[in-house]
Parts: sequence; structure tokens; C-alpha cells
Amino acid sequence: MESSVAIIVVAAGSGTRLEQSAPKAFVEVAGRSILAHSLQPVFSLEQPAQLIVVAPSELVSRARQIAVGVAGPASGVVSVVAGGSTRQESVAAGLALLAPGVRTVLVHDAARAFTPTRQFARVIATVERGGVGAVPGLPVTDTIKRTDVGADGETLVAETVDRSQLSAVQTPQGFPAAQLVAAYAAATEDYTDDAALFAAAGHEVTLVTGDADAFKITTPWDLRRAEALAGPAVTDSSPSDLRSGLGIDVHAFDDASPLWLGGLYWPGERGLSGHSDGDVVAHAVCDALLSAAGLGDIGSRFGTADPRFADAHGDVFLSATVAMLADAGYRPQNVSVQVVGNSPRIGPRRAEIEARLGTLVAAPVSISATTSDFLGFTGRGEGIAVIATALVQRVP
Repeated sequence: MESSVAIIVVAAGSGTRLEQSAPKAFVEVAGRSILAHSLQPVFSLEQPAQLIVVAPSELVSRARQIAVGVAGPASGVVSVVAGGSTRQESVAAGLALLAPGVRTVLVHDAARAFTPTRQFARVIATVERGGVGAVPGLPVTDTIKRTDVGADGETLVAETVDRSQLSAVQTPQGFPAAQLVAAYAAATEDYTDDAALFAAAGHEVTLVTGDADAFKITTPWDLRRAEALAGPAVTDSSPSDLRSGLGIDVHAFDDASPLWLGGLYWPGERGLSGHSDGDVVAHAVCDALLSAAGLGDIGSRFGTADPRFADAHGDVFLSATVAMLADAGYRPQNVSVQVVGNSPRIGPRRAEIEARLGTLVAAPVSISATTSDFLGFTGRGEGIAVIATALVQRVP
């Protein structure tokens, strides 16, 4: 999906002042992560946008699951990248993923989780209309004092600052993409926000009206305020809207075939036999999704007698299955996969498989693996078995 707008959501901070065990963006508010809340308004925009999430390196897979889950059928616009040691480095990592056609880029802090969609739209319109930087802000209402240090080290009030020309700046901050990329490339010092860096490069920045709901979740009090604003724990569906399904598939090893598993190619590993590429993981996931929606199974939907599916890869079946679900009024919500076999080792490529399947299914996917302690055909190294469960939601 091509778009002239990209939105970089910075979620790589540790958030130590929040006093939680998880990095700030992954702390839950009313049953959903702060990151999920922050992404929701993006998908309420009229115009499509490329979404780039910048996450801590150790949580890139989790951030992708969250982003794909929020994006749903629009998951194709989502990219996730590891951030740097500073916010500026993290934004630079996001800028490196901009699609060629992007002309306007917004940078948004995930901690401002309840920023309304209208604020995103207002910033985009200002940048596109004037070719300038645009930042949302609110008038400063508190009396501001400039302080100094006394002779004995005490803090003294030096003067009262005129607040009529002050503004409390929020995000998203928007800029012409080419100018922001060039400003980042030329920057030689760290700035407190993107508007300061952009202005230091000689570009104009204008102020647009902000919103009180776009406050930054920084302290435990902010977190409690966010919970009050979010209301009761979020449940996207009533129980009657949700259905679960189970899928099981088994394939024998075939030394003459390449191994495709979880939508990925595994060079140097024994392949699996089958009418298609033998991707036992993809096939089990298809069965689970079809079962949950009451649409039969992979055998009835993609028979071995159909020459169109000879040697077809797992992504062909998964994409077709998700389309069938959509036609029947269902949307995948979550998939869990258990691989049973001696080889290959799933652990080193777990995150890669989850990301690939999550993109194809447009929902979070988790994968685990085990052996059967040398019992049965999997224990003897004759093949692989996979069990998959899926949760789907009826779409009104």
C-alpha cells in the first residue's frame, strides 16, 4: 500500500520513572499495552500511512506482534526496527525505513498513548499545505519561575518568566520528509526533540493546536490517569464474537526436497514431502484458522488434485485462507503453534518465523517447539508434526 505519509512511533525508551518492570511502551493500561493504545489513532486516519515502530532491540518481535495486531488487515503498512541508545538515534533508525514515495513524515512518542486522531490529521495537513515543520502545543498555564543557585547551594527564584510566549509541545511532530532526513544526516549534536533539530538546520517550524489528552505517560500518577481515561479493561469482542480452532498436520522428511517451514527457507536442512512445499507449520495454521471459522480444512479447500497448488509455498495457502475468512466475516486475532520434532532447531529463528507468519496472518503468532523424547515417528527422525490453535473474531 503506497502512501505519501509515514508515521514513526518511538517506543524504544526504558521509562525508568514509570517504576514498572517492563519498558514503558509495553506496560499495560486497561488490558492493552501503551504501544497498542498509541497506534490505534493512526488507523483511524482517512489517508493510509506507512507505520514504522522503533522498539528496544530485545522486544522487536513483541512490538511487531502488537503493531500487526492493531493494524489487522492493514498490517502490510507496518515495519518494526530496533532503536538506538538515544531518542535521536532511534528516530534515525526509523527514517532509514521510509518508503520511496513518502513526502511527509510524523514522529510520535508512544508514551503519548491517547493522542487523538484529529491531532495527527492536523499536523499532516499543516505540513502538506505549507511545506514546513509542524508541532502541536498547548499554552502554558502555570506560573513559570526561572531559578538560580544561591551562595549556600540553595535554589533561589531569580525571576518570573512571561508565559504568554510559551507553549508546551507535544507529538506527533511533522516535517517534509526530505528535509528531515537531510537535517538528521547533518546533525552533530543531540536535540531535545525533532523540531529543535529541524529548526537548527534552518527550516521553519509552525505551531498547531494540541490536545490535553495527548499527555505523556511518564510517572506512576500519569499511568493511573491513563487507566482512568481508558476506562474498564479493553475487550475488543464479546465472547459470542470469538471462535477458536485446532489444526494438526504431519509431513515425512524427504531428503530430495528443500525445507520450507513457517514460511521460511531452511538451507542445509532435510526437506519435507508433500504435494506443495510441505510447509507443515503453514498447513497446520491454515487448518486452525479454517476450523475456527467453520470453513472445513486445508484438504477440502486446497486439494492435492488441484495442479495450481503443486509445489506452492505456505504463504500461498495462508493468504488464501485469510481471504476466505474475510469473505466469511472473520478476522484472525491470535495463532499459537507447537512444532514436534528433532530437527530443525526452531529457537534460533523463532522471532523470524513469528514475524513472517504474523505478517501473512495479520495477527500475532507465537511458536514453540519440543521433541518427543525419541518416541514415535518424530522421535525416530522420520518427520515433523505440528499442532496449531487459532482465535478468530466475527467482524460486524
